[in-house]
Amino acid sequence: MRNLLGLEEISAEEIRRLLLSATGFKEILSRPVRKAPTLRGRSMVTLFYEASTRTRTSFEMAAKILSAEAINVAVAQSSVTKGESLQDTVRTLQALQMDCLVIRHQYSGAAEYAAKKLDVPVINAGDGRHEHPTQGLLDLISVCEHFGRVQSMDLSGLTIAIVGDISHSRVARSDAWGFSRLGAQVRFAGPKTLMPSNCRSLPVTVCSDLKAGLEGADVINVLRLQTERQEKGLLPSLREYSRQWGISARSMQWAKPGALVMHPGPMNRGVEISADVADGCHSIIFDQVTNGVAVRMAVLYQLMGVERE
Repeated sequence: MRNLLGLEEISAEEIRRLLLSATGFKEILSRPVRKAPTLRGRSMVTLFYEASTRTRTSFEMAAKILSAEAINVAVAQSSVTKGESLQDTVRTLQALQMDCLVIRHQYSGAAEYAAKKLDVPVINAGDGRHEHPTQGLLDLISVCEHFGRVQSMDLSGLTIAIVGDISHSRVARSDAWGFSRLGAQVRFAGPKTLMPSNCRSLPVTVCSDLKAGLEGADVINVLRLQTERQEKGLLPSLREYSRQWGISARSMQWAKPGALVMHPGPMNRGVEISADVADGCHSIIFDQVTNGVAVRMAVLYQLMGVERE
C-alpha cells in the first residue's frame, strides 16, 4: 500500500492487517506514558482545506505518540490565499522534506491528484463526496470490538444501517466498502433527495423508508446533515427531516434490541440524532474517537514506518 486514498481500492486482507495493527497500537494509549519511538526522525504534514476537530487532532496525536514530528499547515494563513495551486503547495511541502502528507480537501479526487504529484505517501483525510478512509477504518474496529470480532475481523451476519445525508457523505462511501469487505450487509437509508444517483454501484441495499432501513439492524451509523454542501430545496425543513429521519428512542425500537449507535461527528443534536440516544448506553460515539487515534497510528506506521522500509 503506497498511499491510503480510499477503502474501495484496498483488499479485505489489507483492511484486516491495518485493523490488527491498530489493536496493538491501542495498548500504547492505555499506558501512563503514551510514547513510542517507532517513527522518530519522521515528519507528517497535515494540510486541511476544510475545518476539522477529530481527524486533524487525532492524526497529530498519533504522530506524536509514535515520536514523529507533526506539522499543521493552516491553509487560511498559507500561500493558498495568494492563489497558490494545490500542485505547488504539495510540491513545496515535499521540498521541505516531509515524509507523509495528510490532506483534506473540498473536491473529490484531490488526494489522488496530490499522490500523483508526490514521492511521499499521501493519506486522504476526506475529499469532497468521495471517501474518508480512516473514518471507515475506525468505524470498523469499533464494531469489531463491541461484537467480539477483533481476532477474526469478520463481520459476517451483521447488518449495518447508514442513515441520513448519504449524498454528501464521504463517510458513507468508505463505510459501505469497508463493512461489505468484512462480510457485513450494508443499508443506506435517507430521503430520496439526499441519496446519490450512483449508489446502486455501491455494495449496499437502498431504503427510502426509515423503518425499513432500521428493521433488524445491528448497528446504526447516523450521518450529519451537511447543510453547508446542500443546494436549496432538498428538504422541506430541519424540523420535518428530524421528524421523519431523526434517530430517537422511538425509531430505535425498529432496530435489533441493543443495536449500537455510531456517528462520525460533529453531531447536530435534535436534528439527525436525539440527545438521549447520542448519550445512551448503546452509543459508542466517543469510543470511535479513541479508536481513531489507534487507527491513524497504524496507518502512519504502515506508510512511513520501519515495515515500509
